Amino acid sequence: MLDLILNQKLIFGLMGGLGLFLFGMKVMSEGLQKIAGSRMRKILAALTNNRCVGMLVGIGVTAIIQSSSATTVMVVGFVNAGLMSLVQAIGVVLGANIGTTVTAQLIAFKITKYALPAIGLGVGFKIFAKNRKWSYFGEILLGFGLLFFGLDVMKQAFDPLKTSEEFRQIFMYVGNNHLMGVLIGAVLTMIVQSSSATIGITLALASTGILSFEASVALILGENIGTTITANIAAIGTNLAARRTALAHFLFNSIGVCYMLVFFSFFTNVIASITPGEADFVIQTQDQVARMGGSIGDKPFIARHIANTHTLFNIINTLIFLPLVGILAKLSTAVVRGRDTEVEFRLKYLDTRVLNTPPIALAQARSEIKRMANTAQEMVVETQLFLQDNDLKRIPALQNKEDLTDLLQKEITDFVVSLSQKSITLETSKEIASMMNMINDLERVGDHCENLWSLCQRKLDQGITFSDKAQREIADISKLTREFLDTIVRALDEKNTEIFDEANVLEEEIDVMEEQLRNNHIHRLNTGECSVNSGLIFIDMLHNFEKIGDHTYNLAKAVVGIK
Repeated sequence: MLDLILNQKLIFGLMGGLGLFLFGMKVMSEGLQKIAGSRMRKILAALTNNRCVGMLVGIGVTAIIQSSSATTVMVVGFVNAGLMSLVQAIGVVLGANIGTTVTAQLIAFKITKYALPAIGLGVGFKIFAKNRKWSYFGEILLGFGLLFFGLDVMKQAFDPLKTSEEFRQIFMYVGNNHLMGVLIGAVLTMIVQSSSATIGITLALASTGILSFEASVALILGENIGTTITANIAAIGTNLAARRTALAHFLFNSIGVCYMLVFFSFFTNVIASITPGEADFVIQTQDQVARMGGSIGDKPFIARHIANTHTLFNIINTLIFLPLVGILAKLSTAVVRGRDTEVEFRLKYLDTRVLNTPPIALAQARSEIKRMANTAQEMVVETQLFLQDNDLKRIPALQNKEDLTDLLQKEITDFVVSLSQKSITLETSKEIASMMNMINDLERVGDHCENLWSLCQRKLDQGITFSDKAQREIADISKLTREFLDTIVRALDEKNTEIFDEANVLEEEIDVMEEQLRNNHIHRLNTGECSVNSGLIFIDMLHNFEKIGDHTYNLAKAVVGIK
């Protein structure tokens, strides 16, 4: 038994074949995503609350990019960003479960002989094609070829197992003990992080005659549980809704496997009745070898049975759970408890239908700009706190706010530009120009906050520490900058046009402080109190605070009507 396990052909063939298979899947999926990925994200982000539409989009996107993991990770990201609700997300993930079965159906075709030509053509297109799309097409072909070549290598590697009575007993036990098969399939998929890879291994074992159909079905059911681990890993560190989405994925796959185990015999009979050939039929004669194109001991029909098992299980499971999406959402909410503060990545006030009524459209734009100003204000506060406590847990929330300011800049700009093309008064035109200046300055405040927390992260990564005096100086300019922005945002909210004198004073104070603190730091560098590396980060931080002051001053000009 030990000699067999240590057999080089088995170990090296399995390692190399699985590596080629996984790499082929990755290359093919990336090529497909480069061609269609951006469109897929737009389609996902534009979903309505219709769960059936969500399911169909999930099927389509996953079938096109050939990766349910990529789809579920995208969905978790959208939920975390507030672009998609929990109910919407569950509908999409249900569809992704069906879409991913296209991979198994593809693998079940007897097209291994085309693997090497596909690799050759793929490399040719990838290296020599000047057109980017043809280069991406080369990636798809290369991945396709590597996938099938890896599968063939794995099949050949399993040949020694055919003569092993011990392995036959093990796989017979798996065939008889369905729960053990499910567990093995789930664990294996969790380890390799790819249900397609474990399905490939299952197909290789079954096609060489080592694995029975029943054992294959048990492994396939387990693989459907194991694949949910990818979404749950992607959900680590995200908000509650994203974690609930990942949990829902695990729940409906796990519940589906449980009831399928109860009806196991009925399910396998259904598969056998809809799939041509007998699943466990083995080619045993030379005549059959010549006719079927396999080697002695091969099972020519089992690959299609396995692919159909994978597809039918996910179709049945999706049809059962689609009407129960709301219940599934409540169940995952009950398990993952708590209240999350979410950043809403959607426009609250703008409505393009009112563009023909400029006064209403202007009022909506003002409200959205106030929201953007409040978000920038929150970013400055959070950045100030991060510079004090160095708590990296603040970064995801900060990044969400930065993404929101970028989104608001684009959407509000598009809205007011559309408004400017209408028949409007000169006064309205001037206000639109002022609004556009405000939007750009608020977005730049967000950018400088991002620069500040990135500098702080670099400081932590490099193990750099500021002296107590330098830390106090950063806190001083941070406090003054925050007070300046608070003053102007409050004036914007109260429509106070008499704050320009105060804005002049505060802007001048920030400029003077920045210059004074820079000179202080240069003195500390000369005396050896501070290192060069810490000095560079300190100066960059001062510069970013001074720039926040400049953009706040520009905002003040817009508030009083000067800009």
